[in-house]
Parts: sequence; C-alpha cells; structure tokens
Amino acid sequence: MPMVQADRLTRIGAALLKAAGASNEEADAVAVGCVNANLAGHDSHGVIAIPTYIDRIKAGHIVPGAKWTIVQESPTTTVIDGHWGFGFHVNAKAMALTIEKAKTANVAACTVFRQSHVGRLAAYPLMAMRAGMIGIAAADSGRSPKHVAPFGGREARLGTNPISIAVPSDLDAPFYLDMATSAVAAGKIALSVARGEQIPQGWIIDAEGRHTTDPTQYRKGGALLPLGGSEGYKGSGLAAMVEVLCGLLTGLGFGVEPTGRHNDGCFMAVFNVAAFRPLKDFEKEVGEFARYLKSTPPSEGSPGVFYPGEIEHIREQQRRRDGIEVEDTTWDRLKALATDYKLAAELDLK
Repeated sequence: MPMVQADRLTRIGAALLKAAGASNEEADAVAVGCVNANLAGHDSHGVIAIPTYIDRIKAGHIVPGAKWTIVQESPTTTVIDGHWGFGFHVNAKAMALTIEKAKTANVAACTVFRQSHVGRLAAYPLMAMRAGMIGIAAADSGRSPKHVAPFGGREARLGTNPISIAVPSDLDAPFYLDMATSAVAAGKIALSVARGEQIPQGWIIDAEGRHTTDPTQYRKGGALLPLGGSEGYKGSGLAAMVEVLCGLLTGLGFGVEPTGRHNDGCFMAVFNVAAFRPLKDFEKEVGEFARYLKSTPPSEGSPGVFYPGEIEHIREQQRRRDGIEVEDTTWDRLKALATDYKLAAELDLK
C-alpha cells in the first residue's frame, strides 16, 4: 500500500472531481474533507469514497453546481434544500450560517435535506468549536438503502446514523465526539474487504442473521449491528432518534426509496458558550476536566486514557509527517480514473 502525503492526495482527489464535473469550490471541499478524514484515522470516510462520489455524479445522483436554497427560516432556525449537491459543500454552508445566527441569538439550529454524503460528520461541529461555540450534528441517509439491523432484528432498517459534538477548550487537541450509532461505520467494512482483512465478531450479521467475521457477507444480504453488543438496544435507540431528527424532522421520511439515491439528512445546532459563562473560563475548565480524566492510572493492558478527539489528533500529527497509507484497491481506482480523464501524467499516476 503506497504512502502518500496529504497535500498530494488532496490535489489528486480535487483534480478527479473537477474532471467529473465538480466546480473548484466543490472539488476542494470534498477532497479536503476526505483527506482530513484520512488524517484523523477515519479511512472509511477518506479518499476511498472519491471513486464512489464520481460514480454517483455519472449516475445523476450528485448534481455538481446545485444551488442550495433556504426553504424557511427564523432568527434562530433554517431549513435548507441541498438540491442534490455535494454534502461536504452544502452542509458546511449550513453550519456557517447557523454559527452566524448563534452569534446574535446565542442558540441556533438547522435541518438540511436532499444532499449527497456529508463525509466525516465531526467536520461541522468542529467549525462551531473554532468559533468558540458548542456544535452538535447528527446525520442519516434519508431513504437510501439501509445498513443496520435494529436490535433483535435480522434485516437492515436503520442507517449508521452518526452523532458528533465538539466543545471549545484550551487543549492542544480538540475535545470532540464523533461516533456512529452502529457497531462500526459501513465504510470500515468496505475498507476491510479492500484490504482483505477479517473483522471483529459483533460488527455484522450475515443474511441468515448469524454473527460473522467475514466482511464480504455484508454485501451478500448481511447487516451491521447496532452499537452496544449485548446491550445493542442502546445503539438502536440512539439510531432511531437520529432518524427522527434527520429523516422525519427534515421531511425525508423513512424506509427505502426505490432509486437507491444516497441522500443525507442532517440536524445541526450551535450554542454560544459566552451566553452561559465566560468563554475563557469554560475552555480552561474543559481542559482541566480532560486532564483529570487522563490522570487515572491505566487499567491492565491499557495505554492509558485518551479524552474524546485526542487519538484523532495524535494520528493526524503522525500522518502529516509520515504520509497516509492508501490501500492498493483504492489507489488502483484513483489511477484508473486519472487515466480515463487523461490526468495520469499531470498527477504522476502512471
């Protein structure tokens, strides 16, 4: 598997997306978002997804240049129609608008519908965090095919339905949560297939409802399991609540729409910390809280405690230095696309 520097990987991704019809702004948003996911160690949402996005452009499921519109709004709320544009682009614009409203109103929220995959969800609450605010985001896949079996069930009826929260602090690494409500993100199954690796027990069931460590069974009628193992009703319940916020509140609905068009629905909210207490005091105390968590002696076999977001920060530093490892299957697909678009020489992907 080749090791590729982040800047080069971003340039490759952006060039391929532009060749497929994306504008400069859209291509840069998607490529940077994917590579940032790789840097944080979330390879399932990294450049492995770019060939899929290009396939969706060709199928007409993603519409480059789509103009997102505000359907209705108030001083504190916004409903946004993405008109099938790139989720990376539409959702970032929606979060930026919500942050601006929170600067005046202190609390603001938005829903976004009819947009493509939004990538790594943490990207949006982190925007609020950098503005001195608490950001919350949740996402589902609208009425596109489902991936997760509800607790006790055999068939997929839920999305992976991630939740992310980011909080300002005085720490070197940002303090944030970014989690799927399934046992694992669907992209990690695809990554394991691409790398020829087995997966842990408890990630998926096969078409007959049996636990399996073979990731190829997922695409043969299997389903992801909800977060929680034997207590999976907790992950299943969280996923159901995300469906309500991101599918029902947005008006996307539930179930599967026959075309299979991927359609992320999002709910995002922003809270201006300064409306509750001085920002600097809050940031200092969040840092103290994180250090308090880390000060506990490690349990047997543990490297110690990492606060939410710290592992991703450590990975990013290492990958910026050493490069990002790209599985051969993904690298070959990027090279094939470069050849198709006559960019192989320009991108040094011969």
